[in-house]
Amino acid sequence: MEPHQYATLLDDVIRIAHEAGQAILDVYSRQAFCVDQKDDGSPVTEADMAAHDAVVKGLKELTPDWPVLSEEGELPSFDERKQWQRYWLVDPLDGTREFIRHNGEFTVNIALIEQGVSVLGVIQVPVSGVCFYAQKGQDAYVDVPGKSAERISVRLWNGEKITVACSSRTRHMSVFKRFLEMFQGYELVTLGSSLKSCYVAQGRADIYARFGPTAEWDTAAAQCIVEAAGGALVDIASMQPLRYNSKDSILNPSFMTFGDVSHDWCAFLPKE
Repeated sequence: MEPHQYATLLDDVIRIAHEAGQAILDVYSRQAFCVDQKDDGSPVTEADMAAHDAVVKGLKELTPDWPVLSEEGELPSFDERKQWQRYWLVDPLDGTREFIRHNGEFTVNIALIEQGVSVLGVIQVPVSGVCFYAQKGQDAYVDVPGKSAERISVRLWNGEKITVACSSRTRHMSVFKRFLEMFQGYELVTLGSSLKSCYVAQGRADIYARFGPTAEWDTAAAQCIVEAAGGALVDIASMQPLRYNSKDSILNPSFMTFGDVSHDWCAFLPKE
């Protein structure tokens, strides 16, 4: 597809993300809801499945011939997936633990992948109704209810005190503590889900470093948005942008999202 063709999809994908967000809120507003456990020990709720159904239904109606790979759907074999030139990559409820804690820090993530690259990304925040979106080769935007959509961009870092986005679990990891020691001073912003990368894209944080496993649906939409905002999301080992559907496993390597691409962020990585 040519870049201008992504724009013809964007409004519909944003609408689908909002529909999934409403399906999540319908469960969130209840006093009690069902929580199960997946084989890997992670939680899954009624809201995850409701959002999954809404997104898959909407995307199948929009592009019937394109595969949809969702966290809550079946994972086809790599022999099948490696034939895909274009597909939707979805985390219908990113931040299930935050959903269960009722802290509002969860999102709907929808990305379009073409030949391993995230070319369209939409991240919707159900509780606030805020929506981040971008397409490859264009600007990134945030749409706040009641306001006009605004272009967002990363910020330059002055080399002094740094703002680091992190999850509540990451901040207690020894490798993360060693990472923080590499800076003269820092401020931590603790967030759930893909909001950490969105903060970098907005210029509200300088960097988000993730040490440990995540899945490809956790990063794809955020990567498109961060890159369109002028930043990067890279594999820590190679410092190259993450690519998708290139191997049997759908797990990501450890990665960094950062705003100011003029810095050698590799120099701040803790040595083993």
